[in-house]
Amino acid sequence: MAAALPQQGTLFDDPSPAADEMIGYRGPTACSAAGITYRQLDYWARTELVVPSIRTASGSGSQRLYSFKDILVLKVVKRLLDAGVSLQNIRAAVDGLRMRGVDDLAQLTLLSDGTTVYQCTNNEEVVDLLRGGQGVFGIAVSGALRELVGSLATLPGERADGSEIDEVPAASADDELAARRQRRSATA
Repeated sequence: MAAALPQQGTLFDDPSPAADEMIGYRGPTACSAAGITYRQLDYWARTELVVPSIRTASGSGSQRLYSFKDILVLKVVKRLLDAGVSLQNIRAAVDGLRMRGVDDLAQLTLLSDGTTVYQCTNNEEVVDLLRGGQGVFGIAVSGALRELVGSLATLPGERADGSEIDEVPAASADDELAARRQRRSATA
């Protein structure tokens, strides 16, 4: 009987936000948090690379509403593009990412040889790819998730049902960068 492979741990404690799944973010906020242009966001939504899961655009003047997970996937797509992976290969990787929850995504390390994107869930898979000479670069999704939590702490969100959000979600106590941003915006 084969021994169970140890699971890859997250790089940071408490990687997932305690976010309300019905809180969404409009396009400009999603762009700012993911580090992409509005033109990229619009193209990726129209070509169904990353579509908003809370509310899609339904005609002129309507606003797309992206979930936390949608923006995390946008951020990962941006990092893959920056590393030189083709949009076609990113599409194949995104199909696999859509099936996972935020906590599952935080456990992944994405490795690529510039062509194929491999989803590694444990240390042995990472070592096997590197040993075979396939992995050229890696993306720890938990790091992108952590950055996103800090970014969204200072950006506006809205409820899918149109009701008011009582307050902007505060950054976690151990997220120093988000806390600094909040202090700076409060004094500006």
